[in-house]
Amino acid sequence: MTRELQRTISPVDGSVCAEIELASRGDLDAMLERAVAAQRSWKNVSIDERAAICRRAVELMVGRADRIATELTWQMGRPLAQSPLEIRRGFQERAAYMIGVAEGALADIALEPKEGFRRFIRREPLGVVLVLAPWNYPYLASVNAVIPALMAGNSVILKVSQQTPLVADRYAEAFSEAGLPGRVFQHVQARHDDIAGMIGDGRVAFVSFTGSVDGGCAVQQAAARQFIATNLELGGKDPAYVRPDAPLEGTIANLVDGTYFNAGQSCCAIERIYVHRDVYDRFVEGFVAETRQYRLGNPFESDTTLGPMVRSSAAAFVRSQIAEAIGRGARGLIDAREFPADREGTPYLAPQLLVDVDHRMKVMTEETFGPVVGLMAVNDDDEAIALMNDSRYGLTASIWTTDVDAAVSIGDRVDTGTWFLNRCDYLDPALPWTGVRDSGRGCSLSRLGYEALTRPKSFHLRTRL
Repeated sequence: MTRELQRTISPVDGSVCAEIELASRGDLDAMLERAVAAQRSWKNVSIDERAAICRRAVELMVGRADRIATELTWQMGRPLAQSPLEIRRGFQERAAYMIGVAEGALADIALEPKEGFRRFIRREPLGVVLVLAPWNYPYLASVNAVIPALMAGNSVILKVSQQTPLVADRYAEAFSEAGLPGRVFQHVQARHDDIAGMIGDGRVAFVSFTGSVDGGCAVQQAAARQFIATNLELGGKDPAYVRPDAPLEGTIANLVDGTYFNAGQSCCAIERIYVHRDVYDRFVEGFVAETRQYRLGNPFESDTTLGPMVRSSAAAFVRSQIAEAIGRGARGLIDAREFPADREGTPYLAPQLLVDVDHRMKVMTEETFGPVVGLMAVNDDDEAIALMNDSRYGLTASIWTTDVDAAVSIGDRVDTGTWFLNRCDYLDPALPWTGVRDSGRGCSLSRLGYEALTRPKSFHLRTRL
């Protein structure tokens, strides 16, 4: 029987960098059966043993960060100088934290004494957890669910984007070498309709999805066939507000990085900036100067700081948003000719900074997911808050000021999952990662992340008759 092949095209040079056989429906059925059987045994393994295996797997992957980084750059285009950081920093930090808090987060909850009774609440694993991970930060997005799901006693099936399929292979290698019992972790590539069938299968107990709003809606629709929970981490149009007392040099450096890192292909990238009118001109001047320091080109060259977008169609979409904004009166302050690698019809796209923008323009209201940002001058906090809240998204938002009390009070008025002061584009694993409105629902990371991956079971024990 001939298997259907899925080919991954590298944005670096258009070559085929991976070929993966797609699973059939029969394969998926067998995979689910194995996952159910494996989980029955895995849930009885002590948390200490689970932690030892997960730590060892993480250590193995961190030790292979350079090899993983090279693969990742070929698959999705991030500069090679930056790719290892996904493993050595974020991946390692999140995994270590979630392993470290597992025992406390999963411990029985003892209730106040009651004569003649013993009462407690136990956190029970759900069963089979299906993790659907994206291409832009495939290790960071997947580790948020994979490690805590295993630590909680679930089995895991991982499906990574077809753009970065080798990520799942690296997990499988590490878990196997670390001694994870067979079939507790499995991975798959399959057609979308077959994955939807898995989501609706009664053997899947929970789905963790990171991706687009449309993808989240499809997951939710498929999950509606049964009574299971989903964690949906979707899009963003993340704003920043620069107050007049902000230290401009550091603020500009951080916001430029938050805008253009990974070619802006991050759910929590900075996509719109509101700057107090008192410092607007100086901010714009500094932002332009910092942007011009970037080097667009082949991500394997050492001086490249901005690689290609994931595919030509993604770059074309960003170009269309820029063109629409300019057609409505915006001005681009970066001449693409300053970035010779920029070419129409390719994934290579120069960074752009737009001024004279407003909320009639899609670049200020719809997710861009590329290396462009719009800047607007505002008169005061109230105007900034109103503009930040004028969005169907709410993943993260940031404020840049030396007044911490003002930051907290303003943060109380901004509709967002995470509120930053003087930083952006970062996940602290001790804090829940969550969003509002079209940025999704549920949460991952932190001790609260374990609540979604387990169910409470009440023990009501009458000790005397």
